[in-house]
Amino acid sequence: MKRYNFLIQAAFMSLAFLATFHEAGAQNRQVVAKAQSVSGDRFAFAARSPKGANVYGVNRPSAAMLSAIDRGLINLFAVSRKNGYNRRLSYSDYSIFIARADRNTDSQGKYSPDVAVGAAQYAGTGYDQGGYIYAAGMVIAFNPGAFLIADHSKDFQRVSDLVRYEGEHLVLFHNDRRRYSQTADHSQGGGHPILQ
Repeated sequence: MKRYNFLIQAAFMSLAFLATFHEAGAQNRQVVAKAQSVSGDRFAFAARSPKGANVYGVNRPSAAMLSAIDRGLINLFAVSRKNGYNRRLSYSDYSIFIARADRNTDSQGKYSPDVAVGAAQYAGTGYDQGGYIYAAGMVIAFNPGAFLIADHSKDFQRVSDLVRYEGEHLVLFHNDRRRYSQTADHSQGGGHPILQ
């Protein structure tokens, strides 16, 4: 009888695990689809950073890119804890999409791989490039925490900074909704770093 009860419990636990796994898989497919619709890219490569962040790229992410992502998350987690925020501070909580850059230099000729996205709330501002803006990064989803940045071939410190900055929005969303609401939209001014 004990063995029979154990088998029934094991079967229920397996079904619950499979249902959770299926739900997470469907959710991740939705996030990938959203990232693809925003950037117009197909993310053919999936990887994990050395510390366990989920990374999706148009091209296979380089070791330098993966290390830069981890450094950005290390900085994000440190400054988050310093501010008393403790939720969503695991590398596996983050999915980073590395899109094809729509430009590689900014208006001053400085190296700045960015992605063109619809102007939305930035329409008519100095950022508006005729219906679109160039974004260094963009939050794609809150659960799982996902954001998009452009691929870089150098200046990996910029990548680390972008990962920290986009991650700030996600940390605030999960830890401090009031502060998140005040800083989510840069069209009214304000920028990064948000957390000091």
